[in-house]
Amino acid sequence: MPGLTVGRIGLGCGNFGGIGSAPEFFGQGLTEDQALELMDAAWASGITHFDTADAYGGGRSERVIGRWIRSRGVRPRLTTKTFNPMEAGADHGLTPDRIARQLHSSLGRLGVDHVDLYLAHDYDDAVPLAESLGAFREAQADGLVGGYGVSNFDAPQLAAALEAAAPQAIQNSYSLLARQDEPELLPLCARRGVAYLAFSPLAGGWLTGKYRRGAPYPAGSRMTQRPEPYTGFVTDRTFEALARLRAIASGRGTSMAGLALAWLLADDRVAQIVIGPGRPEHLAPVAEALERPLTGQERATIDEAVAGLLPKEAAPKEAQP
Repeated sequence: MPGLTVGRIGLGCGNFGGIGSAPEFFGQGLTEDQALELMDAAWASGITHFDTADAYGGGRSERVIGRWIRSRGVRPRLTTKTFNPMEAGADHGLTPDRIARQLHSSLGRLGVDHVDLYLAHDYDDAVPLAESLGAFREAQADGLVGGYGVSNFDAPQLAAALEAAAPQAIQNSYSLLARQDEPELLPLCARRGVAYLAFSPLAGGWLTGKYRRGAPYPAGSRMTQRPEPYTGFVTDRTFEALARLRAIASGRGTSMAGLALAWLLADDRVAQIVIGPGRPEHLAPVAEALERPLTGQERATIDEAVAGLLPKEAAPKEAQP
């Protein structure tokens, strides 16, 4: 879209030095060396758009990305976000003064003079949208951001944002198991030319096949670290649907994760998929999805496999790795 370019696949960096924005996990997640190795592997595979936030790891994510940029001498496209919705206390939210301060802090940690996309990390009902998005628009006019948008907004909130200051993008949770945006928000994006970016495309690992009915959750998985956004998936119907997806993937000769990503890539309403791999080998399903696109019939078969699985409101919020 005019003024905004995003890579088809974005590397989600929410597990660099933490697990998303949750303060109790700051300092956990990937070590700095592990994060550098993962960025090297992503770049080598052709993923040149990195996604982070000022709250990820309490700033650690942005700092390690900045170190990678300086040490490798390359410049990925960058998305970062502000609001810190999971942090208690006075210093959070989307007041214009805080947005300006946080943006400059993010630029400093990243070691760049601008980011390609700057997002409001959540909806702030304490500050008028016109004020918040006006600050984003001012940052764009000053050349500090290439484009701006929102994240974790529902359809009415996005509609209000469009009336206030025309955000260019929205980033929400969207996957085969989290399809709450299909009835209203995705059509609104299509009508108004808003780029839709999907995070948590593998639903916290549920679409990789690593969670099995009656079996303990794998050590280090989302369900052992931060299960709250995904507890709604722990049902017999989910496990039955996952078994059907596993069979479809096997029949195609791909992994279940590759199938789930290919399902998203087949939807031209989705401008970017933000993946959150924990290790370089977790990038393999991306290659599968890109190399083995779905036919229309295959996508319909996948939709049938999960039809009626979840209520529309079941999508996790702030579930990004």
